[in-house]
Amino acid sequence: MAFEYLKSLSSGMDKNVILEDLMVAYGEDVWNYAFFLTRQPELSDDITQDVFVRVYERLFSYRGEASVKTWMLTITRNLVRDHWRSAWFRKVMPFGAPTEKGESAPSAETEALKRLVSEEVWQVVLSLPIKLREVLLLHAHHQLTHTEIARLLSISEGTVKSRLYRARVKVGKLMELTK
Repeated sequence: MAFEYLKSLSSGMDKNVILEDLMVAYGEDVWNYAFFLTRQPELSDDITQDVFVRVYERLFSYRGEASVKTWMLTITRNLVRDHWRSAWFRKVMPFGAPTEKGESAPSAETEALKRLVSEEVWQVVLSLPIKLREVLLLHAHHQLTHTEIARLLSISEGTVKSRLYRARVKVGKLMELTK
C-alpha cells in the first residue's frame, strides 16, 4: 500500500481512516519489531498501541524523509528505548525462544520438525549481540534497505553493511555448530 499522500496531508483529511489503513498495512510489522526488541508479548501489545497513538498525534507532521514503514519502526524503537529507560522497568528475559503458533500440518512429525528448526534458528538469531540481531531482522524480516536501516538506527550505511555481513557470518557459524 503506497502512502505517498501522507507527505502532503491537510487538516481536512480524516485521520481515523488514515490511521486504520496504517494499522492494517503495518500493524503486524510494528508488533513483530516491538516483540523482537522486548521479547514480551504483552509489552509488545502496549508498545504497538502507543506507536499508533503517537502516529495519530503526529500524522500531519510526517515529513516524508523516510518511508512510512521506516518512520513507524523508528517510533517503535524509540518507545522501546523509553520503556527501558523508565524507572519502573525491570529486565526480565523469558526462558527459551519464541515458537510458532500451532498450524495445521500434514503430520505430527512434520510439525515437530518445523518447530525444531524454527526454534534452532530463533536460538541462533537471539544469541547474536543486539546490534547484529537488530540489523539482520530489519533487513531479512522487515525487508528494509540499507539506507532505511541506517536512518532508523542513526548509523551509517557502511555500518549497516558491516553489521549485516558479521551477523550472517555468525549465524552461519552458529548453525554449523548446532548440526
